[in-house]
Amino acid sequence: MARTTHLAVLKVLMALIFAAWISLWILKPTQLWTRKWKAAEDLARPTLFGYYGLNFAVYTFPLIALATVGSIYLNMKPREPIRREGRRVIAGFSNPLVVNSLLGILSSIEIVAVLLFMLFLAWTFYVRIANDFKKLKPDKALKLNLWQLKYLRVATRFGLLAEACLAFLLLPVLRGLSVFRLLGIQFEASVRYHIWLGTTMLFCATFHGVSTLFIWGVSHYIQDEVWKWQNTGRIYLAGEISLVTGLVIWITALPQIRRKKFEIFYYTHHLYMVFLVLFLFHAGDRHFYTVFPGIFLFGLDKLLRIIQSRPQTCILSARVFPSKAIELMLPKDPGLKYTPTSVLFLKVPSISKYQWHSFSIISSSSVDANSMSILIKSEGSWTSSLSNLIQTEQKSDADHMKCIPVAVEGPYGPATMEFLRYDSLLLVAGGIGITPFLSVLQELVAAQNSGRYKFLPRMQLIFAVKKAQDICLLNSISPLIFNQPAEKCHLKVKVYVTQEEQSGVTVREVLLNESSRVQTINFGIKSSIYPVTGLESPLWMAAIAGISFILFLIFLIIFNHIFIPSQKNATKEKAPSSVADLLIICSFITVLMCIIFVAFIIRRRRLKRQSPPVFPKKGKALEISPTEARDALEEHEIHFGGRPNFEDIFAKFPNETGGSDVGVLVCGPEAIKESVASICQHKCGGLKVGANNKQNANFSFHSLNFAL
Repeated sequence: MARTTHLAVLKVLMALIFAAWISLWILKPTQLWTRKWKAAEDLARPTLFGYYGLNFAVYTFPLIALATVGSIYLNMKPREPIRREGRRVIAGFSNPLVVNSLLGILSSIEIVAVLLFMLFLAWTFYVRIANDFKKLKPDKALKLNLWQLKYLRVATRFGLLAEACLAFLLLPVLRGLSVFRLLGIQFEASVRYHIWLGTTMLFCATFHGVSTLFIWGVSHYIQDEVWKWQNTGRIYLAGEISLVTGLVIWITALPQIRRKKFEIFYYTHHLYMVFLVLFLFHAGDRHFYTVFPGIFLFGLDKLLRIIQSRPQTCILSARVFPSKAIELMLPKDPGLKYTPTSVLFLKVPSISKYQWHSFSIISSSSVDANSMSILIKSEGSWTSSLSNLIQTEQKSDADHMKCIPVAVEGPYGPATMEFLRYDSLLLVAGGIGITPFLSVLQELVAAQNSGRYKFLPRMQLIFAVKKAQDICLLNSISPLIFNQPAEKCHLKVKVYVTQEEQSGVTVREVLLNESSRVQTINFGIKSSIYPVTGLESPLWMAAIAGISFILFLIFLIIFNHIFIPSQKNATKEKAPSSVADLLIICSFITVLMCIIFVAFIIRRRRLKRQSPPVFPKKGKALEISPTEARDALEEHEIHFGGRPNFEDIFAKFPNETGGSDVGVLVCGPEAIKESVASICQHKCGGLKVGANNKQNANFSFHSLNFAL
């Protein structure tokens, strides 16, 4: 009861903090805020706090506080959700409202959020441009007539819209300090919001930059301004380089380049540091404070991830499947717990010293205490290199197997197992898209065997593959599926092989046939390697965020009082504006260095206190008991030569499982996602909620990604 009360208080506190931060952005364009804020800065200027301390505290504190309180909330939140009434209404908003090959699959909540954000941008633009036009007069110095001056003001205000997008841009790609985990949004899904924000930001920034250059060209003023690095005010050259840098990042992030030339995308994306520094010099410190919260949290998050991924570990074993897939087993600290559908990021220094790639974890921490597994399909250059490396070692003498060092970052996943809220689960996977569901199935089957949960959903897995050999991807969970009596397991598997024709074959026969071709490779292990320990505790993350905020404020005040002249009888503009910008950078770097030192020491002590790791070297063997599986096999189906008929599956599913509140989890190619989303949209009618009976079951759609 006490925990429930504390969680409710933290929820209210987070809602108030977020509302306060949004209110700042809504009020910021108004004349009322401009007058009040200027008066507040004048009052703070002669104090120890200074105008810079006021800007940092007001604009940055809300998001830092939200991340801190959110981490405390996640630490207190129970891993298993409690069933609640009224879930149908919430599910109605999460179901697809728009299913389109160009726009993708959009839920009602996403559409509302996008519309609200666009309304916010429109409000910001309208209020500012209306105030500008009221006091607009022809500028003789720039030789601009009224229409040219109006166009220049429009271009300037588009720059502020880009600034608003930048304030939100980095929040979706936070991992350890992720604000989105509080909303139950997975990291892979939030990357889409990052792309939307980045595209909108660069559209506004490009219009701002090109239009400004156009007006300068019309007024024959361009040769005087385009190469200028001003001592005070906006530095135009920095803005031009920043815009070009941003466009390079955006172009190389397009799917055509990102998927075919990943290294180009990966390395150019790190130009964000150049982009942010030049934006600071162009916009000035006052504007930078409004976007600094996301940058501050991203810097801390990146730093903690770098420390967490050290030291390196080694691959324990690999299983090579006939479908060009490889299962890697990694050592795990027994205390590391993660929720199903979690992902980790993997780096293999022998292939690339800088590239990190995300993969779904296919094992359950409730089943495997000392190891964790991931499944990789050889499709791109990096995964193909990894496959070649594994197969090269396979040809080596068993006594001379080398250790393959890897770095692991994560795991990252939802805070709780939300799928336990449903009466039934319909899992739809296409090809390698089965990977997120393998951990779900292991978790639930293990929970059923142990009686850990009182209520568990009945499950049905729809698995579509091109060739029969791809069915071996189920190998990791086959003992759990087939060794369980049907009345206990509550899991039915329907496999669809779309490009082959056979008859009279069972799932078990195909799986055993293909599994006989799976090869297991055990690697050499160094005695000094460490198991994967995962992220630090949420309380530790909250402490780091709070302490970093205080340290930055202290260093900012100290550096400003040392390097900027006294402002009692003079304004700050006596010093070049770039000095204040450099002080922000120096304060941030100093804080990061302090956090690196403290985090490194804490991490080192934690590793020393660890008990000697246990390294299971044998790969998982397929062990199916014919006696126990006989009844279960009758429940499973395999179909050749056609795709699944989702209309028929959805119509029969409520009667087969007996559940009226159905969670639909989909992972695979976009065509499968769109097909399932369209049916969920039709069944639930967007926001409409079905009645509480089997004939009108409520289907709640959830899309998972296996590739970023």
